[in-house]
Amino acid sequence: MAYMPDLRRGVLYGVAAYTMWGLFPLYWPLLKPSGAVEILAHRMVWSLVAVAAVLVVRRHWSWIRELARQPRKLALLTLAAIVVTINWGTYIYAVNTGHVVESALGYFINPLVSVLFGVVLLRERLRPLQWAAVGFGAVAVLVLTLDYGRLPWIALTLAVSFGVYGLVKKKANVAATEGLAVETLVLLLPALGYLVFLQASGEATFPHQGVGHAVLLVGAGIVTAVPLICFGAAAIRVPLSTIGLLQYIAPILQFACGVLIAKETMPPSRWIGFSIVWLALAIFTYDSIRAARAAARIRRSARTLDHVVT
Repeated sequence: MAYMPDLRRGVLYGVAAYTMWGLFPLYWPLLKPSGAVEILAHRMVWSLVAVAAVLVVRRHWSWIRELARQPRKLALLTLAAIVVTINWGTYIYAVNTGHVVESALGYFINPLVSVLFGVVLLRERLRPLQWAAVGFGAVAVLVLTLDYGRLPWIALTLAVSFGVYGLVKKKANVAATEGLAVETLVLLLPALGYLVFLQASGEATFPHQGVGHAVLLVGAGIVTAVPLICFGAAAIRVPLSTIGLLQYIAPILQFACGVLIAKETMPPSRWIGFSIVWLALAIFTYDSIRAARAAARIRRSARTLDHVVT
């Protein structure tokens, strides 16, 4: 295979991850009558099995000893596990209760949430157009709150939890498969405990809904692990600004699934709210591209100057 630079490989991993996530609304309804929490528990258990299988094939275990000596990274991966559990559970609930469009909203506003994280947590200074994008995003949330008759908590939970997950994964800087192995291991005991409770109380659907349903529940581990591995691989190779652009792929596909396949209602007020979100994202994207090009020009000028001097 020809050599592929890390950045380009990271972009391909990111595209793959967000495309798979964008198509998730087609998968989770297949798992009914399992409830959201039961599906979530199966996701945790079978994701670990899938990741362990990858590690067995690769015969790669030396990282365990090295990671065990780094408590900060272990703490970050534990936090990532908690945050991604919140994200998974909320998303499954949204899809299986007919809120696919609202879940798409969460991932549309996620870039704006990431910008706010930069201001609040990293004390970054926003450019004027970034402030404009955040302002339009806030207006959109207000419009959609009036439309739904409630705060769009599903969208906000998904946006914040995934924004935190991406930030933590970036800070941890652990290889994709290894990081996911630790995250799913952290989640294993609570997940198994809940599944045992369901079996004991006679409320479990696995394996009582037939072989096909059981296979789909097991498959939840594969469809969870593969995009997360791709995302982890992208997160350590690609700048957050690029990740922010790639992540539009998922909500666009989710929105299409909600409107065209699930046939969710989209009254005019909801279209207005989403249009404001898209305007905010257009401003944000334009500013990001412009800033990236300006930075690239400065780097080229600096290299040229260094070459002249030397």
